Amino acid sequence: MFYVPNLPYAFYLAAKAKHSAFFSAVNPSIKSSGNGTESKYQTLQLVPEKFKPKSVLHTYNSNLEDTFLAIKKEGITYPLIAKPDIGFRGLLVQKINSEKELRTYLEKYIINIIIQEYVSCKNESGIFYHRNPNEQKGTISSITLKKFLCVTGNGISTLEQLILLDVRAKLYFSLLLEIHKEKLKTIPKNNQIIQLSVIGNHSKGTQFINGNHLISKKLEQTFDALSHQIPGWFYGRVDLKYNDFSEVENGNNFKIIEINGIISEPTHIYDAQNSSYFTALKSIRTHWKLLYQISKTNHEEHQIPYKSSKKFISEMVELRAYTKKVKLVSRL
Repeated sequence: MFYVPNLPYAFYLAAKAKHSAFFSAVNPSIKSSGNGTESKYQTLQLVPEKFKPKSVLHTYNSNLEDTFLAIKKEGITYPLIAKPDIGFRGLLVQKINSEKELRTYLEKYIINIIIQEYVSCKNESGIFYHRNPNEQKGTISSITLKKFLCVTGNGISTLEQLILLDVRAKLYFSLLLEIHKEKLKTIPKNNQIIQLSVIGNHSKGTQFINGNHLISKKLEQTFDALSHQIPGWFYGRVDLKYNDFSEVENGNNFKIIEINGIISEPTHIYDAQNSSYFTALKSIRTHWKLLYQISKTNHEEHQIPYKSSKKFISEMVELRAYTKKVKLVSRL
């Protein structure tokens, strides 16, 4: 519903560029400009050290004991976050509380896994930034604030009952059943707020809120500086964690969880109370136009080649097969 009506515009841009995979030249430092097949770990290495959470890559053929030694050497402690090196929409992202849990996770999922420090900052947001390669200054076109799924105790109901009584939380009951299986029969205190998920994704119950009122010149200056420290990144959404947004604005005390490329969405459009369907369609077209303009500049003026359409399609087919395989394992 969000993309099919815009397909004619996508075909128009491809015809104008004279290449169906024109968007592959947008972010030269990221594989296929970030079409979802790129390594999240490698992309994260592009981030300046002060903004980068401690991370270890466990490859599918790694020795588990070597991985645990690397975790200790990196100074990562429990709880921590484990997630696929290739994945999206919260697929298999889990908060891990012990070495035993991590061992079970790594033995179950025989794929490349990022093991990342758990950033305990209380807030998370997605900030969409783009910059023409020939310009020093860019623009922030979307800010999404993330409201984690919570319930409030009344001193009488169990956690399970509170979840089932909550209009939003009960939609994710099967997921929450697994996360909180040892706490479901406990009774939270009156007015005690229980955060049910720490993963900032729709599939984990997180609510996306339009935060575009927070766009400012100061914030754009901070992201201009960030962009210039990440050569070859011109378009995408940065997912970050922070305590106070003023610190993000000033370029201090936040951690970048992920950088997303050409498949990034201006996710503020999913705030139904502050964005209409038709403005969402327009926002998607606007960002596709930016893709075209940045790609054209990179290709024509900076000699960045377009990836062959055949290769690009092959990567997407492989991604689909990989995702299908991982989802199948996750149900076991």
